[in-house]
Formats: sequence, structure tokens, C-alpha cells
Amino acid sequence: MASFVLSPRKKAEKNRFFFKNALNFSLLTLFLLLLSGAKGHWGFWAHKRINRLAVFRLPAEMQVFYKKYTDYLSENAVNPDKRRYAVAGEAERHFIDLDVYGDSALTVLPKYWPAAVQKFGEDSLRKHGIVPWHIQMAASQLTTAFREKNTSRILRISADLGHYIADAHVPLHTTRNYNGQLTAQEGIHGFWESRLPELFAEDYDMWLGPVVYRKDVARDIWKAIEASHAAMDSVLLFEKQLTAAFKTDKKYSFELRNNVLTRMHSREFSEKYHRMLAGQVARRMRASVQMVGDIWYTCWIDAGQPDLGQLVDSGPALSEQNAEAAERQNWLQRLLNVRPESDD
Repeated sequence: MASFVLSPRKKAEKNRFFFKNALNFSLLTLFLLLLSGAKGHWGFWAHKRINRLAVFRLPAEMQVFYKKYTDYLSENAVNPDKRRYAVAGEAERHFIDLDVYGDSALTVLPKYWPAAVQKFGEDSLRKHGIVPWHIQMAASQLTTAFREKNTSRILRISADLGHYIADAHVPLHTTRNYNGQLTAQEGIHGFWESRLPELFAEDYDMWLGPVVYRKDVARDIWKAIEASHAAMDSVLLFEKQLTAAFKTDKKYSFELRNNVLTRMHSREFSEKYHRMLAGQVARRMRASVQMVGDIWYTCWIDAGQPDLGQLVDSGPALSEQNAEAAERQNWLQRLLNVRPESDD
């Protein structure tokens, strides 16, 4: 029987077909891994909860609008983290590496963006994080959205602003050693911001009373950054001390997460670490809720206290949501050259 041999042309076509599909599969896998592996700062659960709790601190004149869109503000609180790997310039909005600027960072860093750019240069600032300046910018944008009574922008910026403010309250967002990678403590970022709140935040006292007007948003943001950075040393030190007293098989355990068996810090280790921190996570979370509500309120006051009751029924149109979903689908189709399914 004659052996079956591909002609050089068919072999080349087959190789191209295989390479193209292998590349598409690799790109899709990378894209999905980035999405699933991106641990939201504070964790998705905490970000959603912070925005939700902030709504209930607002005055009645704002609650008439914000309460109707509580679910929107909560669900979209995680959007900035989802954009980190897709939008240029997004990642640096979540942190600031104060240790890059030396022990006097909080003294030498200008509080306002134009002065900071003039002193250090924009590229250098963005490389090491811009969260305190970006919060000021977002607050200004929210004030403008209120003044213009632009419902979609009010909601989108409110959700994003809540995220960045919460990130500014995470101690590990103020250091180059953000995940313990410089001290052999890899994974501490997700442990502090995700695992601990998910286990213990239901017991935190989050009643903070009504919002207050912030006369100097820039000053208060930098105070929050200072408080976060002051807590950073204990975050790392206590974990290292506790790890030294634990065997590896006691430090970690396996739990089902989304039907996947996942290696996590054990309940015992988490409880002991949480006690060593002596309420630190709760204090930073409370401060986040407080500042989110206060700055939403401050922006509304600065805009002249527009009547938000007029905007209650003018939220994001369904057509806008469908267009956004279609764009995401089209992106994947272009990536994989996938033919859209028929509507029939």
C-alpha cells in the first residue's frame, strides 16, 4: 500500500492552520488567566461592600438617587481592576510607591499634580503610582458631572472613585514590596485584602453616621495615604513572625472556590494573623467607607447641590449596556476570528 505523504504545499497550509489556532488559543488562555488571576485590591468582595455601605451614609437628597443605583455602584466598584490589563495608564491609578522617594516621601512629594509633574516628571510619577493625585482628579470630574446632571457619568465616576479611595487605604498599596516579593512573603497582598475581609468583615462595625463635608480633599487623601503607609510595616512583620511559628501544612489549606480546589491561607493562620493586627483591617475598611461617602457628598455640595431626584429615572440606558457587551464580544471575535452565532 502506498504511504500517504502530504505535498509540501499542503504541509505548509496545515502548519499555518495549526500555528494560527495554537496562537489564538494561547492568547485566549492568557486573556482569561489575566482576568481570573487579577486579584482586585481590597478584593472584589470588599470593594463592592465599601461602595454599598457608603451609599447609606448619604443625606436623603442624595439617597433618593444613590439608593436606586446601589447595585450598580456595588457591582461596578471592581471595574478599575478589570481595566488594569486592558487600558493603558490604568494600573498606576491604584497605588503609590512611597519608599521610592525615601524616608521623607510625604514631605517632598507635592500634594497637587501640576507641581508634582514639574518636580519629578510625569513618566517617573506614573511609574511609581499616582493614586492620591488621581483621586483628586476623579473628584473634580464627579463635581462636573453633578453640575451637568450627567447621570451616566455620575454613576460611573462614583463607582470608580470609590474604588480608588479604597485602594488608597490599603497599606500594601504604598510600597514597592506590594506582594511581599522582596521579603519572601509572596501572596500577602491577596491574604490581607481579600482573605481576611471575606472571613471576618461581617463582624466589623461599619456604622459611621452621616457624611461630612471635606474642606480640603487633597489634604485628606494624603492623610489616608500616610495612615496606610504607617500600617505597612506591621502587615509584613506580623505575617513573617507568625509564619515562623507555623508549619507549611498548617499555614495553608485547600478550599473549593468556584468549584476549583484552591490553596488558601488556613482558617487557623488567618484568625491568628487577624488578631495580631488588632483591628487594622476593620479600621482601614471603615476609613474607606467614610471617605467614599464624604467625597461623594463633597462633590455634590461643590456642584451646587443639584436636585438628584430629577435624575432617578435617567440611569444608564439599556442600549448603552448592550453596546458595551457587544464591543467586548467583538473584541474576542476579532482576536479569535470567530464567526458570530446566528440570531435564529
